[in-house]
Amino acid sequence: MKRYLPLAALLLATTGLAGAQPQAASGPAAGAVPTTSATATPNAEDARLTTFLDAAFDESIADSPQTLTSLGSKEKYDRLNDFTDGFRERQMQLRERQLAAMRAQFNPERLSPAGRLSYRLFEEDVEDDRAAFRWRWHSFPATNFSSPMGSIPVFMINNHRIDNVSDAEAYVSRLADVERVMGEISANMRHQTGLGIVPPAFNFAPVLEDGQRILTGAPFTEGADGALFADFKRKVNALEIAQGEKDRLIAAARAALTGPFRRGYETMLETVREIQPRATGNNGAWSLPDGAALYAQRLRQSTTTDLSAEQIHQIGLQQVARIHGEMERIKAQVGFTGTLTQFFAHINAGAEFKYPNTADGREQYLADARRYIAQVMEVAPRWFRRLPRAPLEVRAVEAFRQETAAVAFYNRPSPDGSRPGIYYVNLADMNQVLKPQTEAISYHEGAPGHHFQSALAQELPNVPKFRRFGGNSAYGEGWGLYAEQLGQEMGFYQDPMSEFGMLSTQLWRAIRLVVDTGIHHHRWTREQAIDYFMENGLLSRRDATKEIERYFNIPGQATSYMIGRLKILELRDRARAALGDRFDIRDFHAVVLENGNVPLDVLESLVDAWIAERRNG
Repeated sequence: MKRYLPLAALLLATTGLAGAQPQAASGPAAGAVPTTSATATPNAEDARLTTFLDAAFDESIADSPQTLTSLGSKEKYDRLNDFTDGFRERQMQLRERQLAAMRAQFNPERLSPAGRLSYRLFEEDVEDDRAAFRWRWHSFPATNFSSPMGSIPVFMINNHRIDNVSDAEAYVSRLADVERVMGEISANMRHQTGLGIVPPAFNFAPVLEDGQRILTGAPFTEGADGALFADFKRKVNALEIAQGEKDRLIAAARAALTGPFRRGYETMLETVREIQPRATGNNGAWSLPDGAALYAQRLRQSTTTDLSAEQIHQIGLQQVARIHGEMERIKAQVGFTGTLTQFFAHINAGAEFKYPNTADGREQYLADARRYIAQVMEVAPRWFRRLPRAPLEVRAVEAFRQETAAVAFYNRPSPDGSRPGIYYVNLADMNQVLKPQTEAISYHEGAPGHHFQSALAQELPNVPKFRRFGGNSAYGEGWGLYAEQLGQEMGFYQDPMSEFGMLSTQLWRAIRLVVDTGIHHHRWTREQAIDYFMENGLLSRRDATKEIERYFNIPGQATSYMIGRLKILELRDRARAALGDRFDIRDFHAVVLENGNVPLDVLESLVDAWIAERRNG
């Protein structure tokens, strides 16, 4: 998965259908990017609008130090974000002022189609932020898959570069700033609890373990250096400065960690323990104040559609049945005579479908993932007009956050090239990792999935920053899931079990439609949802449990994957039917990817415009 963030969230983040065929690069259309792409040369009014929107983006992130760092800036490098509700209110007021200013200063009729798209998307972004603002207290800051006690170390390790003494001192200042941050988040959690908004009970033990794990190791306890102290030492020791200066900086980091940093974590741990007795069960959004309205809003936000919970539930059931049918074909092909559920159990239990639960086994997984991505990159020019310039790395999740990290996810690169795109995989227990799924997950999280979509978006010319760095889950995760199938169309999944693995990850996302709506609309229990997953999909019980618990914590988000994929495939089939021999998969992908991350209705309009343009061209 990739975490998709509209601007308001970005500011607070701690962190079978017919297959496509590649076209030969020949004829007058070869190499031509459709004019429906946002990368077309802007007119003067478009350029003025982009300047306005970029200034608005810069103003919005100016008080968000972590966002600045993630984008490669060292401005306010010595502070962490403001997590107070006052900050959220000021940001919403700023967004409203910016929207009013845009409407006063620009007439959409004077803009090109690309300019009008930016105008429309900025309007919709602010309107979506406004709709979500009402529900800002309904998001849980600390869960069993994302906790500030884990995310701040990840941010520091992966984002805070130390190129000189000043950077090192800023790192130390941020370690000290953790005390303020944890105090603000703790105050938010206590306020939520007063409103009757308490996370499900299963969250508390992992959150406490996450925090305690960070406070293990030097300089907090005996033993090897903890993750943050080790990171700081490594970065400082790489500097070409006097040893005495290195010693001074390391001593300052030790003092910050054992002083304000530790006090901040102890405050957070105390808050979690204080709230824990208030969690009386594991219930969906329906159990929260105004839970039905909350879930309806989250579904609109996640899918960018008006589909109801019941409609999504039924789509899920239909997709589960369709994919089961495809799986039966492969089950027969490999000679398994039992039921599909028995075949799932056979794969989950079979040593031949696992990597060794050793350091070598983990390295084998990483090597396989890199190999799958490399083979995509080799043929990608036959399928895409533009490729991302940013490099892509495959990494194992750091040991200190394995218990709360997702199964796999992608972190986008920094715009300045100082940080690559990173496909992370959680290899905590190789007994829970299935070889047949490695290929599909690599295509989803790496190439041609999130890296081609997210890294490419931020490299687009003539596109305002808010479109290059923001986005929605239906488009981004829809593309990631589409990319899994695209790998098959590119000629991969040569092993039938690898193809079965691809279908199993597709099934995984279809099941999400059923269980997410089951939990939050039909009031399924945690155990009921896990059982449905185990009976209908190929996933270890450990991973199925982690998945289901994630759905409890972020209502609606899990529905975005399959809804987005279905729309992209629908539009591709429409384009192929309309254009026949004039259909070029590279141009279709250019329309989908080279306008940045857009809602599904906007994507449909862009594809329809491209079809009309190609017909008339």
